[in-house]
Amino acid sequence: MKKAFVVLLVLCLSMACGSSRKVYRIEPETVTDLSGRWNDTDARLVAEEMIADCLSRVWITDYVAGAGEKPVVTVGTIRNKSSEHIDTETFTSDFERELINSGQVKFVASRIQRDEIRDERFDQQEWASPETMKRIRAETGADFILLGAIKSITDEIEGTKVVYYQTDLEMIDIESMEKVWIGTKKIKKEISKKKTKW
Repeated sequence: MKKAFVVLLVLCLSMACGSSRKVYRIEPETVTDLSGRWNDTDARLVAEEMIADCLSRVWITDYVAGAGEKPVVTVGTIRNKSSEHIDTETFTSDFERELINSGQVKFVASRIQRDEIRDERFDQQEWASPETMKRIRAETGADFILLGAIKSITDEIEGTKVVYYQTDLEMIDIESMEKVWIGTKKIKKEISKKKTKW
């Protein structure tokens, strides 16, 4: 009984003496690099720079000159081939936002979104009134798809680690399979930690 009381007392004291956590709200655009891993700042900077480059290239003006209208784009899969867990859906959303907000292209839903919307349309054929149901086979087809990958290389020795990230994107004509734009963005980070093994 005495031992149980002593153990309980030690636990209570250790919890009481523990450090308290403080949380501060910061602006989402604030550059943060706590661990040195890929983070929201990297994703935002890559999306902004690469889409600005993509939209400044001749493929858009060539398309508009030939078709007489803005190209229709969708974002496909951005693969994570790095050594870290990277939420590529957040990354993909950044690309979609930048493309839509540019006003230079029209944009259609992704493959996953299209499947869900098609289910809704088929459901409407059964249950919605004829005046409000949406037609089947009336979708706008994309002219181009943006595909890509994030890769990384890590080098480390004696408490210093360097991580190199490379994001590669390609804009591809869906009908002809022609690659009309290829972009690359590189980020390199050095993380130093004395007398610690990674």
